[in-house]
Amino acid sequence: MHVDGAGYELTPELLESVRHERIPVLAYGSNVCPSKITWLREELGLPGPAVVARAECRDLAAVWSTGLRPRDGQRPATLTAAPGVTEWHAVWFATPEQVQALDVCEARGAAYDLARLHSGRVRLENGSVLEEVYAYVGRDEGRMPLLVGGEPVRMDELPQRKAAMLTGTAATTHGLDVTVLPVSRGACPG
Repeated sequence: MHVDGAGYELTPELLESVRHERIPVLAYGSNVCPSKITWLREELGLPGPAVVARAECRDLAAVWSTGLRPRDGQRPATLTAAPGVTEWHAVWFATPEQVQALDVCEARGAAYDLARLHSGRVRLENGSVLEEVYAYVGRDEGRMPLLVGGEPVRMDELPQRKAAMLTGTAATTHGLDVTVLPVSRGACPG
């Protein structure tokens, strides 16, 4: 849990209390970094404690996207279907107000969509499987997976400083089975 610029242990009791009150959003790429949570607070007014749990993700992968961010030239992450792959990411149990801040950060409706994942399996570190989980998935060509030699490049395989120099083509889809949530004022899941 992240509060006031510091991390605290997520107790089983706290996790259980928020699981049914908050929106489970799969966090990957920079969204799992505590410094990103601090940035969200300072720049976008992210309110309240950020409750985040480690999660094993099967048949899903965080990969490098096609586009570069104009403000810093870095290559953002994006999510793709990845049969047979297991990666560790996180699930952010977000309040509706926190989802609104994430929507701004992720350029929801332009670069990414917020969607319910039907692909893959997300299991928390405590062993419980999430039947319902949401994620920001690529919407435009710049946030589709970058294909190098016809294959996406997983974040686990290449650091950001090298990813920014990659060349390739944009995948036509992320390959995920999702239900995209409409963008409208107050359109949060849950």
